[in-house]
Amino acid sequence: MQRSSLIGIIPLLLLFASGEATAHAFLDHAEPRVGNKVAAPPREVTLWFTQKLEPAFSTITVSNAAGERVDTGKPRISGTQMSVSLRPGGSGTYHVTWHVLSVDTHTTEGNFTFQVGQ
Repeated sequence: MQRSSLIGIIPLLLLFASGEATAHAFLDHAEPRVGNKVAAPPREVTLWFTQKLEPAFSTITVSNAAGERVDTGKPRISGTQMSVSLRPGGSGTYHVTWHVLSVDTHTTEGNFTFQVGQ
């Protein structure tokens, strides 16, 4: 009888464990892709997350190889997607830094680079 009780509890434990794994908005993918090399400077950077974002508390900055910001400022946020337009820039390594608040009130942040040029 105790063995069957444990078998009934295991699915519940797995359910709770899987719910905890999605409790934050993690970066799912980006365009330009993380670590990718593109021929010409993009007009914008777009990030997709695993949860919906709170627009008032989510930010993204993009800087060029010289450390100068090339983003135009306020990001556009819709659901799980956040985009920011870029001013024309040159070749080199671009640095993307993001900080987001998901609708479940958890914050996450991160950064990545991509290359521009031949």
